[in-house]
Amino acid sequence: MRLFLLPISTRRTLIYCDKNTIQNAAANLAPGQKPPILDRITTKAADTWAGFEKAESGWKKHLTNYGNMVLRRIPYEEWGLKSIPALSETRRDELEEAVVQGAKGKVEVLFPGIYLNEGRVLETLKKLATERQALHKSKMFWSLGIAPLTAPFMLVPVVPNIPFFYMVFRGWSHWRALNGSRHLEFLTKNPTLLSPKASPILDNLYTAGLLHPTRAESREASSPTPEQISQVSRLIETRGNEGKKDVMLLQRWNGKLLAEEFKLPEMEVEIERAVEQVEAAIIKAEEAKIEKDKVDTADADEKEADAKVKIAKAAEDVKKSAAEVKEKI
Repeated sequence: MRLFLLPISTRRTLIYCDKNTIQNAAANLAPGQKPPILDRITTKAADTWAGFEKAESGWKKHLTNYGNMVLRRIPYEEWGLKSIPALSETRRDELEEAVVQGAKGKVEVLFPGIYLNEGRVLETLKKLATERQALHKSKMFWSLGIAPLTAPFMLVPVVPNIPFFYMVFRGWSHWRALNGSRHLEFLTKNPTLLSPKASPILDNLYTAGLLHPTRAESREASSPTPEQISQVSRLIETRGNEGKKDVMLLQRWNGKLLAEEFKLPEMEVEIERAVEQVEAAIIKAEEAKIEKDKVDTADADEKEADAKVKIAKAAEDVKKSAAEVKEKI
């Protein structure tokens, strides 16, 4: 199994599991042995959805258009954890035996060393493994609990019971993410199983994405020099104000270049989705900060005006007191 730790911004990171390694393992099944039933159901569902997407019109076309919009709203963290397979009992036993025997580096972790310090890799993996477990567990039970309540929609002719299938899908999605996070947590608790490797290829791709405005220009340009990589890295650090500000490290079009380089087509959409969501989150945070600054400024102006009124009133009181004293004298 191979993991990619891909910083989308200076504060947010996508984890992605290389599915080719999993598929290669599945290809080594004994003659006559079938893949696990969950894998077969997943494959069947994916094939059915792909068939719906080919429809040129009708409810299937409308369903897939709307469905794909909904899928893009699912948090990228969930998609990343879903890419990690569940930790089967057999696999757990193998890994535990490897730990006992002192084996190291069973799982490769690739990351851009220039943009993610190696000392933060394990810390980042632990955070990704644990921060959403409670959420996925509660949402899984909620989705599966709501699903039976959609039964009346089965009475609608022709069109499938979309609400039911959606709630089941969300429950299954949370289940996959929960199991992926538990697998990752197991690895972080046995860090000798992990083999973090800073990737010069990722460093080059990240830097090229920050140097060039379009994918076409990035393709045509030569690979960034060590000086350019160092310069861009320092610039990002300056823009981030030493961690006080979140700065984007990838653009949407970077996804295709990374996916092509590592021959992982499915990685492209994962990166694009993550970039869209992180960009939106940063913009929203900046807008909220601007609004807060406006409110704070207005409050400060109001307080200043109140203070001026109080000072003027105090001055008036002093004048009155002085006048009264003068009259008495």
